[in-house]
Amino acid sequence: MASVKEMRTRIGSVKSTQKITKALQMVAAAKLRRAQSAAEAAKPYARGMASVIANLSAGVSGPSAPLLLAGTGSDKRHLIVVATSDRGLAGGFNGSIIRAAREKIAALLAQGKDVNILTIGRKGRDGLRRAYGNRIIESFEIGTKAPGFGLVKPIAQYLLEAYLGGEYDVVTLVHSSFKSVVIQTPRLLQLIPAAVEKTGAPAPFYDYEPDEDTILQALLPQNISVQLLTALLENQAGFFASQMTAMDNATRNAGDMIKALTIQMNRTRQAQITKELIEIIWRFRCLI
Repeated sequence: MASVKEMRTRIGSVKSTQKITKALQMVAAAKLRRAQSAAEAAKPYARGMASVIANLSAGVSGPSAPLLLAGTGSDKRHLIVVATSDRGLAGGFNGSIIRAAREKIAALLAQGKDVNILTIGRKGRDGLRRAYGNRIIESFEIGTKAPGFGLVKPIAQYLLEAYLGGEYDVVTLVHSSFKSVVIQTPRLLQLIPAAVEKTGAPAPFYDYEPDEDTILQALLPQNISVQLLTALLENQAGFFASQMTAMDNATRNAGDMIKALTIQMNRTRQAQITKELIEIIWRFRCLI
């Protein structure tokens, strides 16, 4: 059994850890509000662009359709873009994204597809390296700043050049969809060819100038950057929400551990005092 001094040292260590987890929880809560606002602000623009592309694509079909919309006519070669965070201490946030990516990759490989991986964030790269290290062709880090077009532009440019160069037929993004502070779910989004949402309702009629094909040629590359930025902003909000929850649980667990160790220390000290009293009484009786 540990001595009273050792238990006091352990309690002090747990208290220090509790201070760190509490500080991380408060920092994550402060950053979550800004990240959540940024993610919510980006969604209307992304939805608006998707709506315009869906309306334009209704008037473009056949050989005249842009390659980013019509596709190559094959789905043999796939590129999976896995977006995680650079840092940990966020519960199962990164793990759920990596798990969804692994399931998608395994399913494609079982179908005989050729799959390569591009990672955004160190945790995704590290999590997939053991199982699919030979398939990771490129990796980007997010850094400490909030995601912006400066971050996603090089990634979008890389994807465009690889796709237009004939290296891939389908590009799919795996990221975390931010639902609320307690709910973040992995999401698979097809970036290329552009996934056009069909609602079934008649599309509003617009007279475009210039023609639909010319506008799509300009919008579709920009849409990749917008989708990437929206996904990374959702990822950031989900990361801070998960980190806040994880650090809150860690702080509570540290408090429970301190209580349990304090009780155990007090019992050990009482037992030690009782033992010393018995020895004193026994020695006194021997003297008598």
